[in-house]
Amino acid sequence: MKTDSDILFHLEEKPPIAQSVTAAVQHVLASFVGIITPTLVIGSTLGLQEEIPYLLSMALIVSGISTFIQVKGIGPVGSRLIAVQGTSFAFLGSLITVGFTVKNRGGSNEEIIAMLNGICFFGAFIEIVLSQFIHKLRRIITPLVTGIVIVTIGVSLIKVGMTDIAGGYGADNFGAPSFLAIGFFVLLIIIALNASSNNWLRLSSILIGMLVGSATGYYFGIFEFQGIASTSTFVIPIPFKYGFAFDWQLFLPIAFIYLLTAIETSGDLTANSLFCGLPIKGKSYIERIRNGVLADGVNSLIASVFCTFPNTTFGQNNAVIRLTGIASRYVGFFVAAIILLLGFIPFIGNVLQQIPKPVLGGATLVMFATVAVAGVNILANIEFDRKKSLIIATSLGLGLGCMMVPNVLAKTPSIIQILFSSPVAIAGITAIVMQLIFSDEKTETEILSNDIAVNSEK
Repeated sequence: MKTDSDILFHLEEKPPIAQSVTAAVQHVLASFVGIITPTLVIGSTLGLQEEIPYLLSMALIVSGISTFIQVKGIGPVGSRLIAVQGTSFAFLGSLITVGFTVKNRGGSNEEIIAMLNGICFFGAFIEIVLSQFIHKLRRIITPLVTGIVIVTIGVSLIKVGMTDIAGGYGADNFGAPSFLAIGFFVLLIIIALNASSNNWLRLSSILIGMLVGSATGYYFGIFEFQGIASTSTFVIPIPFKYGFAFDWQLFLPIAFIYLLTAIETSGDLTANSLFCGLPIKGKSYIERIRNGVLADGVNSLIASVFCTFPNTTFGQNNAVIRLTGIASRYVGFFVAAIILLLGFIPFIGNVLQQIPKPVLGGATLVMFATVAVAGVNILANIEFDRKKSLIIATSLGLGLGCMMVPNVLAKTPSIIQILFSSPVAIAGITAIVMQLIFSDEKTETEILSNDIAVNSEK
């Protein structure tokens, strides 16, 4: 845990330009892959190859804008912490399910993106409203529920990573030895770099692994660049470029995840406050968290307008604050500027689109499994009893069981199939209902102490 004496520059202090830029680059390295990966996975899984460069540019541009809002603070919107915003992994599985539903109805790529943007647009209002009651929600969405949901998110996404290692959905040569070799080569690189004592190598391990894996694949002729020369020099954001659509049945699982991400963001901002040497109780703390979660919702609203996916506060950069000792929020302005600049250069999005599926799978497998481990870490900080064990077992059993046997609901009404198409929704709803049934009195202080213990390990 970062103590006040370890902080070189406090929240409102301005480090020299050189130190600010150096710290900002580390924040970008820690967050960059996380920002682009959900878009790459959703786009490639749903066959949106032609749209991926633009979607990636929008993901980066919105991340830059959102980070600025979170750091600067505009009225009651923004935590005014050095909190990096980026595309959320929590929605990934559910958005893919929605996309395939539209695709199976005969929808075009534009119609798929229009539906995703419309659902996420209205979902953002849920988080905006919930932000004003975040201190009360913590009594319902406890660490027990949060841990179960995060484990389910991670485990359900592992299948996506393994599929990409084998070549990706619909690959002609699915499971080819060359694909598997590249995918596991990337995995080994990431593991090796994470074992290094060099902080720069650890922070950029996934990025380096993807670069080396891609270069290796191109060198041996397994993959090749396509369409790079035709890339435009500058991208112009267009609101609702692909249209706007909505289906309330498809909306329900997404709405539930907005509830959970509000709680997750409050935990990340608590950890951020802790590493910045700020109080984590009292009126100022509650206001900071409320404003941060409100910014989360507003930024997700902006994301849907500009054709990208829900944003959330990243936990990765909390480690950078701990490592550098620079807690100044002015570094966040440099972070926002760098990410924004990367987004306005479409060449970057086009190059990122060329990342081979096995390379992407080798990197995301680690990231997705890490999400599951974070959930396990949360559960490990809970004092188990018979009731809690039963809640965990039932929630994970139903959620992961329906994921493993997707046809189990095939004979039920369509509304049931859609609502429970997401293992995350099943596990989360089960955990909440069972917790209410087996309700024990638990104070806000106890809940908060669990959150701090969990997030201080991130």
